[in-house]
Amino acid sequence: MSVYRRVLLKLSGEALMGTAGYGIDPEVLATTAREIASAAEGVGLGIVIGGGNIFRGISSSARGMDRAQADLLGMLATVMNALAVAEALTAQGLKAHVQSALPIGTAVPAFDRAQALAYLDRGEAVVFGGGTGNPFFTTDTAASLRALEIRADIMLKATKVDGVYSADPKRDAQAVRYARLRYDDVLRLRLGVMDATAIALLREFRVPLRVFDMSVPGGLARILAGEDEGTLVEEGAA
Repeated sequence: MSVYRRVLLKLSGEALMGTAGYGIDPEVLATTAREIASAAEGVGLGIVIGGGNIFRGISSSARGMDRAQADLLGMLATVMNALAVAEALTAQGLKAHVQSALPIGTAVPAFDRAQALAYLDRGEAVVFGGGTGNPFFTTDTAASLRALEIRADIMLKATKVDGVYSADPKRDAQAVRYARLRYDDVLRLRLGVMDATAIALLREFRVPLRVFDMSVPGGLARILAGEDEGTLVEEGAA
């Protein structure tokens, strides 16, 4: 039973590619969807996913390209990932819908806040693609924005490490993991949890953030049940 009514989960596109250099690994996608679907029963779950796994495959083509145009390619990559994740979630028994900040005709419905809230109130998932719909903004910022728009109780950022560290734990054996942080600490120490715009949005509207390792089985379920997993970031947390 979840202690949260509504949650925004931020996934990286790279998390879907497994050991491949780019693209989507079907087994990783299925495992991720199974983990989410089994944990999110009764929760209004919004998901924002990055596009790095797809954009990595075309990054050489984007080299030297105008930044706004390159960002458009990245946003389209997130829509492709969103479609894949929604399909995988539905296959696992969690009905999921895709909405895109980019207008894509009849292929993907446009972002519609009222409709998204209606889906979430039914305990269904909404996967938001297309970032913010504007260049120069990261998918972390898009996730913070959607968290505010759906009135999420908490934002969860899935990573490949078990929380926020003082340095990269893979490169620095002396890196220390934080159990709790304030948003001001994240900005002051430049911890790289998310970009400054994303952090500032959550801080201003007092939405807590929990950073955790999505690859640990049951981690998401434990968080939704109210257990202390990963690192909690909020005002007054430290």
